[in-house]
Amino acid sequence: MKPVTLGVIVGNRGFFPDHLCREGRQRVLKVLEEEGFKAVALSEEDTKYGSIVTISDSQKCADLFKKHREEIDGILITLPNFGEERAIVNALRWSGLDVPVLVHAFNDDPEKMTIADRRDSFCGKMSTCNNLTQFGIKFSLTSLHTMDPEWPEFRADLQKFGAVCRVVGGLKKARLGAIGARPAAFSTVRYSEKLFEHAGISVETLDLSELFGMAGRIKADDPRLTAKIESIASYVPTQGIPTESMMRMARLGVVIDQWAQENALDGTAIQCWTAMQEYYGVVPCTIMSMMSDSLLPSACETDIAGLVGMYAMVLASGKPSAIVDWNNNFGSDPDRAVIFHCSNLPKALFVEEAAAAESALKMDYQAIIAGTVGKENTYGTVTGRLKPQTFTYCRVSTDDLNGKIRTYIGEGELTDDPLNTFGGYGVVCIPNFQKLLAHICENGFEHHVAINPSRVAPALNEAFTKYLGWLTYYHK
Repeated sequence: MKPVTLGVIVGNRGFFPDHLCREGRQRVLKVLEEEGFKAVALSEEDTKYGSIVTISDSQKCADLFKKHREEIDGILITLPNFGEERAIVNALRWSGLDVPVLVHAFNDDPEKMTIADRRDSFCGKMSTCNNLTQFGIKFSLTSLHTMDPEWPEFRADLQKFGAVCRVVGGLKKARLGAIGARPAAFSTVRYSEKLFEHAGISVETLDLSELFGMAGRIKADDPRLTAKIESIASYVPTQGIPTESMMRMARLGVVIDQWAQENALDGTAIQCWTAMQEYYGVVPCTIMSMMSDSLLPSACETDIAGLVGMYAMVLASGKPSAIVDWNNNFGSDPDRAVIFHCSNLPKALFVEEAAAAESALKMDYQAIIAGTVGKENTYGTVTGRLKPQTFTYCRVSTDDLNGKIRTYIGEGELTDDPLNTFGGYGVVCIPNFQKLLAHICENGFEHHVAINPSRVAPALNEAFTKYLGWLTYYHK
């Protein structure tokens, strides 16, 4: 993923020691570079020490940000001394940017509290935040009120803020593809396309008849087909899979890849059963798994709202997301459950070396529907056990009656508890899980949930609630 670019505002105030701004600016820019960020900031030639105090300084800062508006993902306000709050809010307002803002204040040193070195950033941060509130500018805070930029806590805050910037910026211009209609039996995955469009999330559609028609026109000697077959075979073990099923999968993959590229899509949701099996003769799970593994998430059952959750976590973490069912209890433990899908889960989430053959990653057939549509029409699932690790879960849904987007998020652990079953599966442990399950049921959330092998719930919560205005339950 491309580096996050921050516009940097160095606050200053005329009757405070301004030499602190020169040193503070240098330290902050150094830490940003070390943490993988790009910075857009006034130089020491533009204003005194690259800080802002006057109306002229604010205008220079605003003009600089306007010039780089297509690059800037967020704003960092740093206060080496008290800072001139009016200059800061004017620069932000005049820039016209609508991006996340992080407010940071330097620590005072008890050994340097004379008039020559005392910062008063502790107090100045409150004044800056007061003015941001008056101006209606949304902002985030560091985990501690004041902190040195070299501290690990500030570096962690920067990484969280970077994730917030990616989520907010990415979702405000997301383009998603819906392939096929919602399966008739899955009214649970209904959603409001208009509410998503209002939030900046566009949905392009492709009918299954178009997909099957375009796939059928691909000739056997098409080099794209050969390349796709080779990529499938190198992605997952395919022993025992009929050649014709591989050809059908590859044709689907070529068409979906081309359609997604032509429409600049960030992810897809596909009507994966049972029309696909009855009229085309394959499941699309492997193709979907490959897309998700390459950070272009793909959701089952045309679940566009679930896809939004998947994509949000891809943006936050830079890792592949999956969509699963909250599927079964696990014995009598109220904080454990089995998650499952048929599956199209990305390869990165599976165990690399399984202790038992049934847990090993492989291509298989869709066992649930094979009895009704014929096993020969259901090859293409990616099955195995999910590896033990920490994960974040996220569900996005549209509340059409109240015109709101709502979500729930949290974190848990994938465990290594013994389990012998089929599909793509794992055992999860979530503290106070029964409270979460009650919230899901009482508020009519879907049975699908997106998961990601990361700890990004705090960043999602900040992005969803503060900057996107989505109703969010953060389970802890």
